[in-house]
Amino acid sequence: MTTTDWVIDIVLVLIVFRQMREERLTVRTVLLPLGIIGWAASTYLHHIPTAGNDLLLAGVFAGVGVVFGLLGGLLTRVRLADGHVRIRASVGAAALWVVSMGFRLGFAVWSSHSSGAVHVTHFSAAHDITSGQAWVVALILMAFGEVVVRLGTIVVRGQLLLGRAKRDGSAVPAEQSRPVAYV
Repeated sequence: MTTTDWVIDIVLVLIVFRQMREERLTVRTVLLPLGIIGWAASTYLHHIPTAGNDLLLAGVFAGVGVVFGLLGGLLTRVRLADGHVRIRASVGAAALWVVSMGFRLGFAVWSSHSSGAVHVTHFSAAHDITSGQAWVVALILMAFGEVVVRLGTIVVRGQLLLGRAKRDGSAVPAEQSRPVAYV
């Protein structure tokens, strides 16, 4: 692993810890993690191998990322205050992100050492995974699935909350400061 790989992983973990303090849901809140994962995808996804079980591996890892993202999005606190959607990652949401990031980081470190590389090579041969790039794709798609689904879940929950508040007439004008509802 390069220094850049370490920095990216640490930044991604720190983003969730930053989200443990409540903040307003804004375009920046959504675009920053998408930008980081987009950059990682453009940096590491040179091609997507399709031979053997490469696509199955990518699909399984992406599916795990989607599940983690959905759970993380559901465990994130979403509320309406001052007429704005406010979010805060719960300890559970942060723990899910740290576990998934830790898995990806741990796998990258482990597989870059000789004993890990031997195990990955044997596993790959036994399960018809044709290249190291298949593992890279699987890990990137896992992260991408987690980020996109987590953010999507949070945005949908926020929009539902806003819609419910408007429908019920309980939306608070921006100049007031009392909390209205939680989802």
